[in-house]
Formats: sequence, C-alpha cells, structure tokens
Amino acid sequence: MEVIAAALMAALTGIIVLGFVFRAIDLSLVWYDEIASIGLCWLTYYGSALAALRGAHIGFPGIVNAFPPSLRVASTIVAEIIVLAFFVILTVTGLEVLDILQGSTLVSLPNVSLVVTQSVIPITAVLFIIAELIRFPEVLAAARGAGFEDHELKEALETVHESAPAAGGNVR
Repeated sequence: MEVIAAALMAALTGIIVLGFVFRAIDLSLVWYDEIASIGLCWLTYYGSALAALRGAHIGFPGIVNAFPPSLRVASTIVAEIIVLAFFVILTVTGLEVLDILQGSTLVSLPNVSLVVTQSVIPITAVLFIIAELIRFPEVLAAARGAGFEDHELKEALETVHESAPAAGGNVR
C-alpha cells in the first residue's frame, strides 16, 4: 500500500511538473487536466486505504473510551460492522458503475477506458475491507483493554513537549 501511494504521489508530481513546463513554453498537453484529476482521485482512494490499514482514519476514541469496557466492545463491533457494510456496498456499486462505463473512454485520451480510471473505487473498497479485517483483532483488544489511543491528542502533547523551554520551564 505504501509503495502504491508513493508511486501515485511521484507520478502525480511528475504529471503536474510536466504540465507546468509544457504550459510555460506554450505547448499545453491536452490530457494534462484530466489525467491529473484522475491521479489525485487515485491517490486519495489508495491513501485512504493505507490510512485505514494504519488505523489513522477518523474516529472518536475519547467518546468510546468513556464507555465501560463491555459497552466499548459492543460499540466497536457495531462500528466495524457498519464500516464493513459500507465498503461492501461501495464495492458492489463500484462494480456496477464499471459495467455501465463499458465502452466509454476519456475525452482527452480516447484509447483509455473509463473502466480503468474508475476501477479505483471497487479496488480500494476491497482494500479497505481487508485493512479493517486485518486491524480488527487489534481494535477489539484495545476495546477490551485500556481503550483506544487518541492519535491527535498524542501528537498535540508531543508538540507541546517539544516546544517546552529547554531550561525545564513549565508549560501553561
């Protein structure tokens, strides 16, 4: 996942630089805008799947941690079921969209099928499902144990500690 996200970032950067250079010399690339937009979408989808694998997607650990352990476990299981159901629906719908797009192509590159460009939706939905299933034992253990780590709070506290005066002064 990291390799895919890094490759997409590098490719998108290259496309944007290439588009800028060609526009600067008055030789605009007809496909630049369309491909850059698709590249950004792909990066967003694959990056989101990577975030899910790392457990870095949006959550409410403070609220869940306030629950007693039994309710925390139940709410975690319900939340996981909802997330998995959403991505199953997104996978099925994405495949239906690909079926509808059969025979359609990009405007600026008529040799490139829209099925290829839009395949990112069902592919990353499946990757999201896999990521959630891989992380589920860890998430369930956190729900049963001391609770979930609040990554945003942890980063904020680290920032405060890093910016604290070196002479041992108090942070207010």
